[in-house]
Amino acid sequence: MARPYQVCTRCIMDTSEPEISFGAGGVCNHCTSALARMKAQLLPPEARDLALQKLASQIQHEGRGKEYDCVIGVSGGVDSTMTAYLVKKLGLRPLAVHFDNGWNSELAVDNIKRALDHLGIELYTHVVDWEEFRDLQISFLRASVANCEIPTDHGITALLFRMAARLKVRFILSGSNLATEAIMPISWAYYNQDLRHLKAVHRRFGTKPLQTMPTISLSHYLYYVFVRRMRQIPFLNYVHYDKEEAKRILEKELGWRDYGGKHYESVWTRFFQGYYLPVKFGYDKRRPHYSTMICSNLMTRERALAEMEKPVYDGLLLKQDMQFVLKKFGLSREEFAALLAEPPKPHTVYPSHNFLFHEMRFFKNAFRRIATQA
Repeated sequence: MARPYQVCTRCIMDTSEPEISFGAGGVCNHCTSALARMKAQLLPPEARDLALQKLASQIQHEGRGKEYDCVIGVSGGVDSTMTAYLVKKLGLRPLAVHFDNGWNSELAVDNIKRALDHLGIELYTHVVDWEEFRDLQISFLRASVANCEIPTDHGITALLFRMAARLKVRFILSGSNLATEAIMPISWAYYNQDLRHLKAVHRRFGTKPLQTMPTISLSHYLYYVFVRRMRQIPFLNYVHYDKEEAKRILEKELGWRDYGGKHYESVWTRFFQGYYLPVKFGYDKRRPHYSTMICSNLMTRERALAEMEKPVYDGLLLKQDMQFVLKKFGLSREEFAALLAEPPKPHTVYPSHNFLFHEMRFFKNAFRRIATQA
């Protein structure tokens, strides 16, 4: 029997998320958990400036005598660009690292260049072999799992740690933040760090060896964190982060231009979030994004519901992106339609470290605290 439709009375998460649960008053587990994380992990406003200055001083002290004192990831999106802007204002000496997977929009390339040129930050770009990466991405499509962004997200993480290790710096400053990203169901976005899972999917459906794709195993991740004492700091948690205000600052001071959607700096991500996920799985990533902003008091529930009434994709843009994606993947419309028609599968039907990443929650939470604190 189909589950009756229900939407949270505090945020806008609903039963399109198959594992959602509701408590007293119809409040869901996702916003309850997000608010608890915010309370536990975010400093009160009056303590943030001092903590930020302390972090900056530590990074500067440990970086003395080195060409760079930290590494930042850049995609051209608002989160990573705001991180670069604030890091530079603090007087730090970052190396910006970009993972080029072949899907950058022209606007993203322009935004990265404009911002980094203005800030005087050097850029290192790793370009993955397209045929190799295409094979890996199509493997995830054929696996019929929800998180087909694992190849990109895994590559970014692996590249950042690789570059930090090469430069002998401990700090990776990321644009991750609780203000806009505290809610993301695991059923929608399986862990991108799980190399065992990535290799299992590729081994099952891929044909080309991974030679230029940066990867990071669990053992290497533990080595970096516990032996090299490297830290991946969610930098924007140290400030009051209002994404709309950040966009205004970046537009005014860096000439940055908006994309019209979260992570839309990538043509594939725009198509994946705006078409593939809603059509195949019924997942609309605006729900967790807006729900998080409700919890952060950056958006009212009424406005979020009104935004959800708008189409997720402009019709003309969808037509253009569909043609571009299919041509780039080398897929016919019939082949892509067949992939869409395959029944969705949970990530756990393929080999993975799910037991460590999900079932052993104490281990996961303890490791997260260690890996993200200076």
